Amino acid sequence: MATPNEPMKIKLRKNDLVKVIAGKDKGKSGRILEINRDTGRLIVEGVMLVKRHTKANPSKQIKGGIAEKEGTIHVSNLMILTSDGKPTRIGIKLEGEGASAKRVRVAKKTGEVLAAKK
Repeated sequence: MATPNEPMKIKLRKNDLVKVIAGKDKGKSGRILEINRDTGRLIVEGVMLVKRHTKANPSKQIKGGIAEKEGTIHVSNLMILTSDGKPTRIGIKLEGEGASAKRVRVAKKTGEVLAAKK
């Protein structure tokens, strides 16, 4: 577990396809939009929608009404999806030899290599 001063080690990356395994949105899936390593929370597309009531302010071009946007969800409530849509844990494997070896993420369930770093 990360201490309060150091960021959390999260194996998930932006644009990964994840499935919610716990909470009010259990069963939903979506792409990761944002990761906060300090709090260990992520914003996932279409998950944990919260409503915000805003008052109209014409001077700042703000429309009044109820706005709906994604809230944060803890990383422990998510699992990455493989290419065939099955939730899995993530492992690390060295690919290559010696000093030129690269660390790649692999699915624990199927062994397939997950999307490479861009």
